[in-house]
Amino acid sequence: MLRVVLVAVVVVLLGLVALWAFQRRLIYVPDAAPVPAAASVLPGAEDVRLRTADGLELGAWYLRPPGREPAATVLVAGGNGGNRAGRAPLAAKLAEAGLAVLLLDYRGYGGNPGDPSEAGLALDVRAAHRFLTEDRRVPPGRLLYFGESLGCAVVTELALEHPPAGLLLRSPFADLASVAAEIYPYLPVRLLLRDRFPVREEAARLHVPAVVVLGGRDSIVPPAQSREVAAAASARLVEVPGAGHNDPVLLDGPAVVDAVTSLVPR
Repeated sequence: MLRVVLVAVVVVLLGLVALWAFQRRLIYVPDAAPVPAAASVLPGAEDVRLRTADGLELGAWYLRPPGREPAATVLVAGGNGGNRAGRAPLAAKLAEAGLAVLLLDYRGYGGNPGDPSEAGLALDVRAAHRFLTEDRRVPPGRLLYFGESLGCAVVTELALEHPPAGLLLRSPFADLASVAAEIYPYLPVRLLLRDRFPVREEAARLHVPAVVVLGGRDSIVPPAQSREVAAAASARLVEVPGAGHNDPVLLDGPAVVDAVTSLVPR
């Protein structure tokens, strides 16, 4: 019996070690395939390159509204899956609303070099911010941040250092451990996680206009966690009844687009 118990303990420990070592493969699920040329997906869009502080060159798409000066520019940080091609419909609708858009792909996503991590994504979004404020001369007072799920953590952390004119958080979680515990309730996730993404804690330190959009039937990020983030950030809350985490209405639906335009400085 003792031998059986010892074997079971060793198996569990080896499993936990493996989870610790390979956890980022569960957190980040990129579509790493190269994306097509921007203009072939979004007429008028540009392929642009972003240089990170640790020497990576990342591909991104930049789109301006046709025939007019943008009312504001939106930096879009996506969730943990896919790549920028999947956010093209959102960019198109924001451009129709008179906004310029930068679709950021993190390291390891959309043909970009590198491996994603919390520290790496922080460098990636800062490269996007430098491109907009230095290369494209976007005034901070005309810059909005849009975070989708995991991207909420990325832009919230950026906003502490570089406050935007407005912040849109779509389906934010309280912190990575809280949402991971919902998915893996049988694992000691708070002990295992290497990346933390403390969205609620950082949102409480922000002093910028913010809107939180959530789906009433989100099965990935519990709606209660998104509401906690909204309360911490003193944000306006927009709930889409019956919507799940990846439903089209939460990706680029009217409630999302209207929430972004409501943050445009008047």
